[in-house]
Amino acid sequence: MAFKQITESDSNYRHLEKMTVKELLTNMNKEDSLVPAAIEKAIPQIEQLVSAIVDKMLGGGRLFYIGAGTSGRLGIVDASECPPSFGVSNELVIGIIAGGKKAITEAVEFAEDDTLQGWKDLKAHSVCEKDVVVGIAASGTTPYVIAALNNCRTNNIITGSICCNPDAPLSKSANYPIEVIVGPEFVTGSTRMKSGTAQKLILNMISTSVMIQLGRVEDNKMVNMQLTNDKLVDRGVKMLMQQAQIDDYETARKLLLKTGSVKMAVESRHS
Repeated sequence: MAFKQITESDSNYRHLEKMTVKELLTNMNKEDSLVPAAIEKAIPQIEQLVSAIVDKMLGGGRLFYIGAGTSGRLGIVDASECPPSFGVSNELVIGIIAGGKKAITEAVEFAEDDTLQGWKDLKAHSVCEKDVVVGIAASGTTPYVIAALNNCRTNNIITGSICCNPDAPLSKSANYPIEVIVGPEFVTGSTRMKSGTAQKLILNMISTSVMIQLGRVEDNKMVNMQLTNDKLVDRGVKMLMQQAQIDDYETARKLLLKTGSVKMAVESRHS
């Protein structure tokens, strides 16, 4: 199949500036509704990548996300949510973006075109054969990401990818490529829209299913979550009261704060 950048194709809508606000919102929502169906088609690809990540993590490995622009930011968001949600180390899931920390909030010119920096950024975290590196690029053509994945494969590091074009160059650099074809964007080429939504949903699926497989969730509860604010403490207390059959809120709260997590609090009751 010849490579076609659907993400750069003309929008199916014309003269956006003449639409009413309601028309804009309705049409954007209509386009967004196409994303879950596109992801559903890619579930077998996602499943293979998740299984590979779990296998490596059980052997002491880590998960890296690497991307540029919106894709890089989405990877960083997903990585940063893993410690508070699942109580894992900040070093277990790591997000890397072209241009470094500055690029999280600002555009860094030509950072995505650098074919050497991606591997340097990974090596700064001592990436190795135990790890899995997932490249994220809506277009599937970002040089920074492709070169990083090629270097990973040269060094026997398992790679995955997430993009929104069929038969993309990035996919050829990945052991476990994921391609989710969401079609042209509402604003032509604005891949922070449907493509970004698709990437975010897939990242949610990857990290959450990996953490469940690693035992960081019990039943449907985040029993290992960090108690970083009053809302999470209250959620944890109610979980603990239910799981450990504690009737008194304050008793459960004291035990939770003493042990540090719902899981440890329940275990302390059974020891």
